[in-house]
Amino acid sequence: MRPLRILLSVLLLIPAITVMAQEKAPSSASNIVVIVLISVAAILAFVILLMAKVMMSGYPRFKKRMEETSKQGAAVITLLLLLSSTSVSAQDGAPAMETAATTSEWITGLSNTATIFITLIIALELIIIFYMASVFRSFTRIQKVKAPARARKKFAWLEKLNNTKSVDASSEASINLGHNYDGIEELDNPTPPWWQWGFIISFIFGIVYLWIYFVAHSAPNQIRELEIANAKAEEQIKAYMANSANKIDENTVTILSDATDINEGKKIFTSVCAACHGTDGGGIVGPNLTDNYWLHGGTINDIFKTIKYGVPEKGMKSWKDDYTPKQIAQLSSFITTLKGTKPLNPKEPQGDLMAP
Repeated sequence: MRPLRILLSVLLLIPAITVMAQEKAPSSASNIVVIVLISVAAILAFVILLMAKVMMSGYPRFKKRMEETSKQGAAVITLLLLLSSTSVSAQDGAPAMETAATTSEWITGLSNTATIFITLIIALELIIIFYMASVFRSFTRIQKVKAPARARKKFAWLEKLNNTKSVDASSEASINLGHNYDGIEELDNPTPPWWQWGFIISFIFGIVYLWIYFVAHSAPNQIRELEIANAKAEEQIKAYMANSANKIDENTVTILSDATDINEGKKIFTSVCAACHGTDGGGIVGPNLTDNYWLHGGTINDIFKTIKYGVPEKGMKSWKDDYTPKQIAQLSSFITTLKGTKPLNPKEPQGDLMAP
């Protein structure tokens, strides 16, 4: 039997398996699986047919080898055909058996026998393709120039990486370009593939980089990234300072010496405190804030606490709901600057004497 007949026999198996696959009404999902399996088997058989025609027309030795193994291949195909035909006949002649308890199907709607045969056909076709490819390589293998055993063993990995060949005196002439530079001859030794691909990828990357960052401006360049980072840092600093300012209380407050904070405290004092303490802090209804006598303590912590919670029994309200801890700290810091000043009409001292 000719090799092409073996391939035709393989193709004949596909209709038989199709009949076996359609003996039940598969679901849409399983039907797709069956179609894919049969399509793969048909495509592999077509590939085998093309490879056989090419190799038999170009390599007579392959044709001879195929003729030598055709009997074994024909026997295998015939056996598969007989088994598949017997299985189909048995399944068509015994429909009553379906009412009995059946084994679970690997593919819904497709019998396990049909699944096995489809798998066997695909496996057989793959074996034939690998076999034909190995034979083709053995016929087309080019005898390489053998380098000294020691050098070839030592640098085999380097030659494979760089796609180069070891040469000797006999093979050097075939790759000599005829260029001589002070006794140094130029050979046709190509650039390694990894270098060529690296250059191509770098060139493409450079074009994409220039387009993204300097033409389309679809991504920030280094200068823009620095500006964005600085702006983000400023926002984080402001958020931190605002959050930290709101955490000030009578235990952690300190005197603020910045002119901006003192001015903000002075504005608050003028608007809400001057009515009782005078614009210069000399005292009206409230006590004098310029001397060293204090009713509720004269440290920054005491002043902050008095403003925050107030003195309801003496008519001073709590200002914690009207001003933030930061603003109360600014107001307290401004009041500390009034100590030692000379108001126009200072009120008599009240409270306990505090050290300056």
